[in-house]
Amino acid sequence: MVVGAPSRREYIINRAWKALLHDAFAAMDEIKYPISPEFTVTLHLSLALEDGTVMESTFEDEPLTFTMGDGTLVEGLELGLYGLKAGDKQRLVLDPEQAFGLHDVARRHTMARSAFPDDQVLEPGLIMGFDTPAGEELSGTILSVDGDSVAVDFNHPLAGRVVVFMVEILEVIPCMQ
Repeated sequence: MVVGAPSRREYIINRAWKALLHDAFAAMDEIKYPISPEFTVTLHLSLALEDGTVMESTFEDEPLTFTMGDGTLVEGLELGLYGLKAGDKQRLVLDPEQAFGLHDVARRHTMARSAFPDDQVLEPGLIMGFDTPAGEELSGTILSVDGDSVAVDFNHPLAGRVVVFMVEILEVIPCMQ
């Protein structure tokens, strides 16, 4: 017998363990985990208005991958995903409170035209980014331009609107803490 070489018995046991582990890992690949907190999810989504106007969609583009709870989706949209598994499709009609919140008139502000670049064409409906004092970017929609003043709405463009949220779950990866 060669020193360090496994015995026939050890060889058979080793092969049996390898086969068992191979089968166990193959079975794990077939498990469809339900979406839970901190799981990584890859999905296609569509956000539309009740009249069918699509505001955003990934169905004809790259899917979205994110971790549940990381702030990628607003809380109301995330809540509609819990429990879904890879292959599931869902259509939800969300009230404003469940989606992007109610429209808040306190988030409408009048700014001086001089706060904008001189060459910037400002038209009602234009959505543009603004820097906050904290260094974050905030979207605002131009409501009107009247001489030297510009009315800007800092509500989310879908605030106050019923939203139709459609998803197709492509992959769910559990959190491996």
